[in-house]
Parts: sequence; C-alpha cells; structure tokens
Amino acid sequence: MRVAVVSPEREVWSGEADMVIARTPDGEIGVLAGHTPLLGVLTEGQTVRIKTGTREIAAEVDGGFVSVSKDGVSILAEKADLIGT
Repeated sequence: MRVAVVSPEREVWSGEADMVIARTPDGEIGVLAGHTPLLGVLTEGQTVRIKTGTREIAAEVDGGFVSVSKDGVSILAEKADLIGT
C-alpha cells in the first residue's frame, strides 16, 4: 500500500509499505492493505512505525491525523521527523 508522512513544511517520507502502526487517543492502531477507511487523531509526541518487508521506518510526530483510504495511508502531522536516519 502507498504511505506518505507529511508535515506543513515538507514530505518526510513516502513509499510502499506492508503495515503502519500509529497511536491515537483511543489506542494504537495497525493498518494493513485493504483496511477500512478511517480518519483518526494522532497522539502528540509519539512514533509512527512503517513496516516495509524486513525494514521498519520510524517517524516522531507531534500531533496531526492519520487518514486511511483505498489509495493508502497518509500521516498528516503538525511536525514530523524520521528517527535514526
């Protein structure tokens, strides 16, 4: 599935992924291809994890939204930075 992590300043990361894990006020969610569409609020100061095969990409986000559609997953963060790159 197509995944994009964006902030108002720039696109932080985009590409194909197998799974996205994000924390919302209601708890942690895992999104796989074919997931039911949803729009959720991201918890501030958390890490979004993106799994691509054997690789895991982590982005620290400071608030924003996670949007899941038939086209993929968008992480729309107020502030986002990749961790460990």
